Amino acid sequence: MEKSKFRLLVGATGSVAALKIPILIDSLLKLNDQQQYIFEIYVVVTEHAKHFFETSNLPGDVKVYDDAEEWSSWNKRGDPVVHIELGKWADMMIIAPLDANTLAKMAQGLCDNLLTCTTRAWDMSKPLLFCPAMNTRMWEHPLTYKHIQILKEWGHEEIPPIKKKLICGDTGVGAMAEVEAIVERIKSVANDKMLKANN
Repeated sequence: MEKSKFRLLVGATGSVAALKIPILIDSLLKLNDQQQYIFEIYVVVTEHAKHFFETSNLPGDVKVYDDAEEWSSWNKRGDPVVHIELGKWADMMIIAPLDANTLAKMAQGLCDNLLTCTTRAWDMSKPLLFCPAMNTRMWEHPLTYKHIQILKEWGHEEIPPIKKKLICGDTGVGAMAEVEAIVERIKSVANDKMLKANN
């Protein structure tokens, strides 16, 4: 019997924590042998996210979308609009990492790249999880709290950052949650959605 699919859209922004995207994807795909459903994964990257990992190193069946894909796919009326199609396709979105810049854009409704256009057109009945990742000084700025509260008011779910020694050498809160914790939360939300869909 063929397993049903859970369509997961993974967003990555320009935080050094984007280094962990290949590990996150690999960890999620390993679950496919253990569950009654499988994760089908697409990845949306900002241009700065691509600075931290090679998209070509992701598994071949994981489709990667960037700003160039958004513009090259549309030439005339009737052509698909990528940020709309991605939102229709996905059962859930996880943004890991969510940097301070994209957090601020989302909270203010700005949409100047594929990722923020996708979140701006997001179906609010579907889960959207986000994993903030930034320097402690940025994390402690008053605007960060306000922006996160706005996203939570919309129904988006935060997977909070943790305290550790950051890449810059500082120690404090702001590092992206551990991959294991992110995977467990994704799995929990996916399980709930699949259970409801089958009842």
